[in-house]
Amino acid sequence: MNTFANLLEKTKEIGFTTRSLESMAYVSGLPGLKPGELVQFETGEVGQAAYIEEDDAEILVFAKLPIKIGTRVTRTTEVTTLPVGAEYLGQLIDPFGNLLDKLRPFKLPEEKRPIDVEPAGIAMRRKITKSLETGVSLVDMLIPLGQGQRELVIGDRKTGKTNFLLQTIYTQARKGVICIYAAIGKKKFDVKQAEEYFRKKEIMDQVVIMAALADDPLSTIYISPFAAMTLAEYFKDRGNDVLIVMDDLNTHAKFYREISLLGKRFPGRNAYPADIFYTHAKLLERAGNFGQKNGVTAITCLPVVETVQGDITGYIQTNLMSMTDGHIYFDVDLFAKGRRPAVNPFLSVTRVGRQTQNNLRRTINRELTSFLTLRERIENFAHFGAETSTTVKNTLLTGDQITAFFDQTSEVVLEINLQIFLFALIWFGIWRTKTPDQLKQDLTNIIIAFETKTEFQKAVAKTVEKQESLNTLLTEIGKSGTKILRDAGIKV
Repeated sequence: MNTFANLLEKTKEIGFTTRSLESMAYVSGLPGLKPGELVQFETGEVGQAAYIEEDDAEILVFAKLPIKIGTRVTRTTEVTTLPVGAEYLGQLIDPFGNLLDKLRPFKLPEEKRPIDVEPAGIAMRRKITKSLETGVSLVDMLIPLGQGQRELVIGDRKTGKTNFLLQTIYTQARKGVICIYAAIGKKKFDVKQAEEYFRKKEIMDQVVIMAALADDPLSTIYISPFAAMTLAEYFKDRGNDVLIVMDDLNTHAKFYREISLLGKRFPGRNAYPADIFYTHAKLLERAGNFGQKNGVTAITCLPVVETVQGDITGYIQTNLMSMTDGHIYFDVDLFAKGRRPAVNPFLSVTRVGRQTQNNLRRTINRELTSFLTLRERIENFAHFGAETSTTVKNTLLTGDQITAFFDQTSEVVLEINLQIFLFALIWFGIWRTKTPDQLKQDLTNIIIAFETKTEFQKAVAKTVEKQESLNTLLTEIGKSGTKILRDAGIKV
């Protein structure tokens, strides 16, 4: 930023601070000021014009300490921008592009982009055709996602949402996708945990963490998701597929509400500002699948929102549901029962993910969904103490085994071919005589073997990829499934 004297000489306009609040200031005397324009105070702080009225203008100040009344201010004729570049890969940065770890030598990229831009029009958008794997078998098989999809992740605090997001980032980073983790109003400890996970998994060179910490100014937290999306658009324009996680937009809405109430603007529903829907919709609309000169590239967005006691009908929750392509619901009751991940497939929705599946995955999804629905009805019926037939007992046993298969800790990530192979083994009845605990042990041995034995990986891929439907896959499993496991040194 230029010095105050240079900017004053350039614009010939000087104003004075008339009122000052937390992260906000009111200034008068800048007749040419436009909404969104940056201003600079004589003390060096920078702010952005939020609302302009007849007598004064409301400025969002990017500083922790309030501006003193009487402080001089001038225009910059610029808007809020973010330096963008591949140099940010592997770094932990703030919404202005500065490294949070100031001990490392770093030079800001020269290219800059405004953080608030209009979303691309329909002419730039393409149909979502590529599948996006999360590495979590329950999601990949029942709630499939596509590259370019906007899928809301919703649930109570401490129900495993962040673990799922980290698993998804790990899965996509290994495939060469650029991943941006936007921590909005998070504690330093939570951000550090995410960074340590990425470094432990050796994927940090594919990840950018953009963090607006809980003790940052309201204005900085407010602009953080827009800055993260701007960085995602830079990589998209460069020809990279991007996965962006916004953790979380409920916190973002609360801070925006605080800014609005401090500005004494008329509150809307739940005291949120009237334009909160527009603000979030404009942000999320910047994600999608786009056609460009260098091919089709996607920005897949996973916004997060927190519920209270499982209530998914709150104002912000329903707003975000209406502007995304589905949601993954983490159920607090399932979490209390020990299910990991605690995803409720009956209350989760994916609107475009299934169109990215091949015929095999589509038939598995259809069969599995109808079976789980049947099992739910049988379990409810069995609660009345009714006698169960052999068929019902087999259905319940298979259901318990599928539940054990879906039970996946945060450290385990499964490749899609292995997910399908393991499901086919269970569906065929390889473990019909074993308990769910014995099944879990066998599954663990198979996963370890898959990660360490190349020949086993090739055999699984060959078995799965040439099949057209679940029936043909089961026929192949009957012929060679046990042999494939035996050749890998696995006894079942």
